[in-house]
Amino acid sequence: MKINFNNKKFLLIENSENGKVNTDTIFEYKQDGNLVTANYYGGTIRYGKIIAFLKDKQLDMVYQCSTIDGELKAGKAIADISLDENNKIKLTLNWEWLNDTNEKGISEYLEC
Repeated sequence: MKINFNNKKFLLIENSENGKVNTDTIFEYKQDGNLVTANYYGGTIRYGKIIAFLKDKQLDMVYQCSTIDGELKAGKAIADISLDENNKIKLTLNWEWLNDTNEKGISEYLEC
């Protein structure tokens, strides 16, 4: 499976309760070789940035964001990549906040 994230947009399908992103958040991805980046904004997120490396069927990523409530958040995730029945890219993230509590969660996103 050869995946290209360049100029792809993603929306949230499902998120853990302790996640910050909601269904109004838009992710805009770029790709240069195995380097994948994204800006995200909307809904509960004022601005966020993802930096990731693509390896096989996974993205190894770090991310940071500012929420509309004035929080600064940072985390890391491993995103499993698959295709849905319409050949749209689906990302399933196992993520962890990088703070004192190191809360973990799972979220799913679909190419739109």
